[in-house]
Amino acid sequence: MDHPTERSARPRDRKAQLAGLAAELFRARGFHGVGINDIAAAAGITGPALYRHFADKQAVLSYVVLSGIDDMETATLETLSNLDTPVPAQVKALLDTLAAQAVERREVAALWRWEGRHLPREGRREIRRRSSAVLAAWSKALLALRPELTADDAELLCWAGLSVFGSVSVHHTSVAKKRFAQILVQLAESVLHVTLPEPLEPADETPSIALGEPSRREQILAAATELFGQRGFRAVSMEEIGAAAGIAGPSVYRHFPSKAALMVAIGHRAADRLALAAERALRTEDERDALRRLAESYVHTLLRTPELLVSFSGSPMELPERDKADLLRVQRDYVARWIALTSEVRPELSLREVKITVHAALTIANDLARTRRVNGRAGIEAELTALMHAVLKVSSQ
Repeated sequence: MDHPTERSARPRDRKAQLAGLAAELFRARGFHGVGINDIAAAAGITGPALYRHFADKQAVLSYVVLSGIDDMETATLETLSNLDTPVPAQVKALLDTLAAQAVERREVAALWRWEGRHLPREGRREIRRRSSAVLAAWSKALLALRPELTADDAELLCWAGLSVFGSVSVHHTSVAKKRFAQILVQLAESVLHVTLPEPLEPADETPSIALGEPSRREQILAAATELFGQRGFRAVSMEEIGAAAGIAGPSVYRHFPSKAALMVAIGHRAADRLALAAERALRTEDERDALRRLAESYVHTLLRTPELLVSFSGSPMELPERDKADLLRVQRDYVARWIALTSEVRPELSLREVKITVHAALTIANDLARTRRVNGRAGIEAELTALMHAVLKVSSQ
């Protein structure tokens, strides 16, 4: 039983405080890396005391994620429902509010992006329903601001704007809160005002040259990539991977000793393809052109490399520390090339501001490539490239 003085000192928003501590732990270790006792220990209470506020760990996650949606809904209602305010001012007010929320609650964006899949089906359905309603309100406001857009184009741009705010969850770089929010607003405005390229006629596919049956290792790697992408790392067993590759489960272990080893191989495969594409893109002496080409190479590779989408699904968070550190090092080395080049092209930005900008550009591509509502668009490759160019300010527009 809690000591009486402890009870009297307990803050009135204890549930929100506990959820905030849990959110930080989930972000750092992943949903499955955190237990109820971990959350309780961070709060300085016992596990049973935590159960007074939440039924289980999923309930904590649900509380955090839905509170983030609550904030977006409130911001949307308060800024877009004032008919006496001109539309441009409404949109600006909305962006200011969303940016402030993103800076104040970075962990919420991370959990929504990566950990929402761990909620019960009904919880996931509610998240989709409510977030779709928010995006619909944003799209309506953008159409009032830019009536030349189609409804689908407005939705795409709003998704890109949401990714700008969500990008704060993929890095730990920070600047003064006021400046941080200002940067996010400027980046969001840049994507909302992009002129999307006209869809190109589909090019004839160059027929692939059959080089024989893929090796067993390649078959296993391909099967694992597909299954991890569909269901997540933890939900897939080695036996299922073997069955998908057409071999007995135990035989998988001859090529990969564990699921973690498979995930590491997938991550390195993705990194190798990105590095090769980057080397080709950077064969120019003009730094601005090099950055444009780097963005083009990234989108092109992303849309054609399923290993990349798996790598960005949050699965590495569930790996053993040594394997996770190895993959993070590879990813950071790649992003470091972007940061160095962007620093040369954008000398008016500090190094921290460059990092925020680069991560926003990459997050837009990563998010929209995985978003079913938009990733089937005929011109998605050119559109994602244009959005990245706009954020990096190397657009030809």
